[in-house]
Amino acid sequence: MQIILKEDMSTLGRKGDVVKVADGYGRNFLLPLRKAIEATPANLRNIEQMRASSTRKEARDREAAQALAAQFAGVRLVFERRAGEHDTLFGSVTSMDVTHALKERGFDIERRQIELPDPIKKLGDHRVPLHLFKGVVAEITVEVQRQAAEGELPEAGAGTEAQA
Repeated sequence: MQIILKEDMSTLGRKGDVVKVADGYGRNFLLPLRKAIEATPANLRNIEQMRASSTRKEARDREAAQALAAQFAGVRLVFERRAGEHDTLFGSVTSMDVTHALKERGFDIERRQIELPDPIKKLGDHRVPLHLFKGVVAEITVEVQRQAAEGELPEAGAGTEAQA
């Protein structure tokens, strides 16, 4: 039996692929669960139209992501945290902190788009990549400064965020 997959399946293929499966598997599992449709000539024409539409949508999304990546050029986020003698933070700067700081600046970035394998635990500048779309990556700079101790005057320009 030939079917058209309606979703990605690791064992069979990707969405829109025409695959041949055992009759029982297709009739008793894939079709009732709406994971696939029969590969009739009409359905094949519909899939071709859907693929063309999907390609156009992906091109629009890629262009939008590239425009957004250009906006991230030169973006610098500054965080103040308490730190010990060896420039090690008592806490950390996480992807959630970066997400909130970007939202305050008007960028709508989800936490999962920020590639920060481990939280930042050292003072200084850190390059943080943002995955905006397949193959479109922007980089921002996250600067972690020592928080002024109580009773001290903060350094000039210190704040939670700096200008881009």
